This record gives sequence, structure tokens and C-alpha cells, in this order.
Amino acid sequence: MERGLKRIFQPLRGLFRGYLHRVLLAAFFFVAFVPVAFGSLAISRVIQDYLANATTQRVNRDMNLAQAFYDSARRQVSAIAVSIALDNELPTYLSQENISKDETLRLLERMIQNRIVSNELEGTQFIGVFRPDGRLVAGRVLFAYGVHRPVRRDMDWSSLPIVAAALRQGVLTSGTEIIPAEYLEPIGLAEQAHIPLIETPRAAPQLFDPREGTAGLALTAVAPARGPSDEIIALIVVLQMFNRDFTLVDRIKQVAGVDTATIFLGDWRVSTNVLTETGERAIGTRLSEEVAKVVLYEGQEYTGRAFVVKENFITRYSPLRDHANQIVGILYVGAREEAFLSLVHDFNRRVVLIAIVSILIAVALSLPVAHSITQPIISLVAASAKVAGGDMTVRVPEKGRGELRQLSEAFNRMVNELQTTEDELLHARNLASIGQLAAGVAHEINNPLGTIMLYSDILNREVPPDSTIKDDLQMISREAARCKEIVTALLNFARQSRVMAQETDVNSVIRELARDLERLPLYESVVIVQKLEPNLPIIQADPTQLRQVLVNLANNAAEAMPNGGTLTFATSLDPAGDRVRISVEDTGIGIPPENIPKLFTPFFTTKPIGRGTGLGLAITYGIIKMHRGQITVQSEVGKGTRFTVILPVRIAQAQPTASDEGAAAV
Repeated sequence: MERGLKRIFQPLRGLFRGYLHRVLLAAFFFVAFVPVAFGSLAISRVIQDYLANATTQRVNRDMNLAQAFYDSARRQVSAIAVSIALDNELPTYLSQENISKDETLRLLERMIQNRIVSNELEGTQFIGVFRPDGRLVAGRVLFAYGVHRPVRRDMDWSSLPIVAAALRQGVLTSGTEIIPAEYLEPIGLAEQAHIPLIETPRAAPQLFDPREGTAGLALTAVAPARGPSDEIIALIVVLQMFNRDFTLVDRIKQVAGVDTATIFLGDWRVSTNVLTETGERAIGTRLSEEVAKVVLYEGQEYTGRAFVVKENFITRYSPLRDHANQIVGILYVGAREEAFLSLVHDFNRRVVLIAIVSILIAVALSLPVAHSITQPIISLVAASAKVAGGDMTVRVPEKGRGELRQLSEAFNRMVNELQTTEDELLHARNLASIGQLAAGVAHEINNPLGTIMLYSDILNREVPPDSTIKDDLQMISREAARCKEIVTALLNFARQSRVMAQETDVNSVIRELARDLERLPLYESVVIVQKLEPNLPIIQADPTQLRQVLVNLANNAAEAMPNGGTLTFATSLDPAGDRVRISVEDTGIGIPPENIPKLFTPFFTTKPIGRGTGLGLAITYGIIKMHRGQITVQSEVGKGTRFTVILPVRIAQAQPTASDEGAAAV
């Protein structure tokens, strides 16, 4: 039994070894248990905000759909009025000789009856043909329950504002209109329009419109009908009344999927599918004062939480305007807040359940997860110790993903960079040593070499031209001159000069150099191309040394193209804007890969004996390092070579160190 328990708990004991293990385990338990309440609260809040936003978006969508249905009904009302006004038989019916005939009136009423029965408009409707003086010639009413009947003739609607406006302007006029009871009574709609006002909590103490309770709210269109001489012979009035007519609001609810919809005359509900506590439609109830101020008095839409009849809704209210753009009512859509809160509570319960399950999972996973985190770190610690001991070959495995893998990759990159830096420092020390040696050698042989050149020149002048030693003396002079050039190069290589930094236009240096190079015999078959960045900033550099770098690179490129080719100078600015790039590219023979690491080593050259000293690129390397820059090489045998010089826009202010002076000697 004891052995079995030991076998089970033995792996776990190792997880508690070490300070980091214990800290991680404590952190896991802290994260699992302590923040759960705050996390649940935050998640609940986020979900509540999301659901509130989603509900608001839904209400906005519902309003867009409701307005689309409302506008469609308004267009249908206008279309019916216009179609009757354009009827070809209407002028005949309304002519002086026919208008007083009973048969004509019957035909006119039959036409109206056909239109009122066959149109696509639903709900309570009225169609009337009025004389230009505003008196009714013929008309008919269709009730929402399908019954239609004629109306009393000779009633006068000339003082109804929309009728007067249409007669005055002579064009189709439409809008959401308040129709007073005295106009509705002759056509039999006054009783339907009359809805007793019901005391409503939070409603304003005063009515928005004193006609609320008796007047009707209707979509109304008035279209002038014209005779043969373009004179107005009649006014066609079509209206759809909303009082006690629930056709439109129910259609919006059923077809558009809207929870509730209401049409207000002022702040008074005349058509709605919002229910009272007794389950009846809440017609006659009034709008809350808070919403009325925003929509009716300020003319703005209202979106948000509002008290509707008996409970809170998530709502949107939009003002309705008459033909004169005056606010006469409101179109409303809304969703019950109780449904929203029920959904929030359901989500909250799920959040709590998820939190509890998460704690249990965290407890179960904390031990192996802690081990998986600390094991790579332990490997990094061991590798760091080896690097500190001087072992630059050590690397850590780049396993897994995420931050631990990035840490391993960063460690390996760091070791590589340390190795590179160490190689560069060693190279710089070697160059400094070689420079000091070269300086000593150059000074030691410079004087004897001068003596040799002096006496060989004297002898060359004194011996006759046909002397047998004439050629030997000339060879001594030539070889001594070549040695002089090598000594001069050694002195230049060994000289520890400083960078005389000044504001330098790299593009100007390249343009001037290109003009000078084109005149040299070495560049007769070479095409020089300049791809210069026009917005390249002025940099701090020594223009003389920069020109020397470019001359060395250009001469090497030209010599690599014995049969001619293209030499390209290009400049660009790094994305960070703090460094410039200068590239010198040729289409020559290229450099073998095995020679690239040795290019900047003093005295290394691939040129034939007598054509190069092997110091040009070493001097170039030293100048670039003194400018705090870098140089890179890309080459492909048979295709060409590109040298890229990277220089800072501003040279960092620092005192030269031993390594700097060693580089300066390069």
C-alpha cells in the first residue's frame, strides 16, 4: 500500500522543488480562486452591455422596418389619389352637363367603390372627390372589418389645412394629418376616432394637442384633378385613419418580427399592440413626459429605456410630421425589458457555473502546467551558465509555441550575436595589430626604398640608351615605384584618423563621383546607373572618407566586369528613418562563397600579382566602422555582386575606445 502511494506521489514531489515551482503553483491557485468573483462580475457586465447593445440594435432595426411599412402605406395612399385624379373618365363625370345627373353620380361612386375595394391598402379608408371649392361630390368609407358605405354629400373640407394647401399649390400633397371630429362626423368616422383618455403614470400634465381624444390621425393625400384646359376640376382626397385601426401596427409586428408597435396622435395612443394589465390594447393611454419632451417638443428621435403603460421597454420613438413638416404624432417600436433581463440572468447563471468549472480545471492542471513552464526556464539557466563560462556553441531547443519558444529563440539569437560580436572584436584587434605592424614596416622600408628609387633613376639617366643594363635599371625603377605605392597604401591603412563629420548629402556625393568615374578609362564599357531616393535626409559623415569608400567599391566592381556591364548606385532610407542604405551593385563575375568571409581581411585579394594590394576593402571596412555603420555583401557567381553600406543619419557622440582606434586603423 505504501509503495503504491509512493509511486503515485513521487512525481508530484518533484514539482514542489525549487522556489520558482512554488511561486508558480501559488500564482495558479491565486489566479484560480481569488479573481473568480471579479472575473464573473466583469464577464456578467460585458455580457449585459453586449446584450443591451444588441437589443438597441434590434430596436433600431425594428424602427427601420416599421418606418418602411409606414412609408409604404403613405405611398399607397398617394398612389390611389393620383390614379383617380388621372382617370380619363373623371373629366366627363365632372363636366357641367353631367355633374348634376344622378346617373353620373352613381357611376362616380361606383368608380370610387371599385378603387376602395380593389386597392392593396388595408385598414380604415376614405376616398372622396371634392369640387375645387372644397365640397364633396362623391365619396366612400371602408372600415377595417370590411364594410364600406357611401358618405353624405355637400360637406365642406375647404378649410382642412392639407386640402387648402393642395388647392393653393396645385400639386399632390400628402402627410400624416390630424383630422378634427367635425370633418370625420359627416363620413361616419367620428365615433371610431373618439377614444377616451386614460390616466397614465409618468404622462405629462398637459396634452400635447387639445384635440387628443376626439380627432383622428390619418395618412392623407390630396391630388388635384385637371380638366382639358389644365384647370383644377376636382380634389381627390384619400386617407387611412389609425384610430382604433390596428391593421398597420399588427402587420409591422407579424411581418417584420417587431415585439410592439404604436402610433401616437401627439402623446396619445390611437393604434397599438401594447397591452394593459388587463390584456387589452392600451389605446387611450399616453406617452411618458420624459420621452414626449425629446420627441414632440425637441423633434428628435429617442432610443433607450422608457416606461410604457405598465412596465419598462427598450424603445425607439420617431416623430411623425404633417404636410407642413409640423410634428403631429409618433411612430414607436419596443421590446420588453423583462425579456432582456431574463436573458441576462440566464447568462449570469452560466457564468457562475463556468467559473466553478474553471477553478476545478485550474486546480487539476496547475501542477503539470507549472512543470511545463519551469522546465524550459531551467534549461535556459543551465545554458546561460555555460555561455558565461565561455562556451559559445551551446544552444537550447526551440520547442513548443508562444512566449517560451520566443524566449528560447531570443536566447539562441543572443548567443549568435555574442559570437558575432566576439568575432568582430577579434577581427578589430587583429586589424589594429596588423595596422601597427604595417606602420612600422612601412616606415622602416620607406627610406631605403627612396634611396633605391633615387639611385636607379640617376643610373637610368646616365647610362646610354643602348646599354645592356638599361632594361634592368628601368625594371628596378618600376618595381621600386610599385613598392612605393604599396608602402603608401600601408601608411594609409595604418593611419589612425578621426572622422571629420559634417552635414553630408549622400546623393550629391554619388552624383559627383559618377561624373568623375565616367571619364576614366576603366569605365569606358561600364554603364553607370543611379537609383537615388529623392527624400534622403542629410547625414553626419566625412564626405572625403565616404567618397573613398565608394571609389574602392566602384573600382572593384568595374574590375569585376572586364567585358563591360552595369554599375548601379542606389540609396534608400530605413523604415525607422534613422539609417540610410547605400548599395553598389555590378553585373560582373561575382565572388565565390568561400571568399566572402575573407573580403575585409588585410592583404587578401583575388587579383593577379601586381594589380592589387588587398587593402582597399580593409580600409573601406575601417572607415564604415568609424562612422558607426555596417557593410554587407551579397554575391552570386556569374551574375554579380552587391555591397550595401548602412550608415546612421546622426553619429552617436562617444569618445573613441581602443577598439574604435583599432577599427580606425583598418
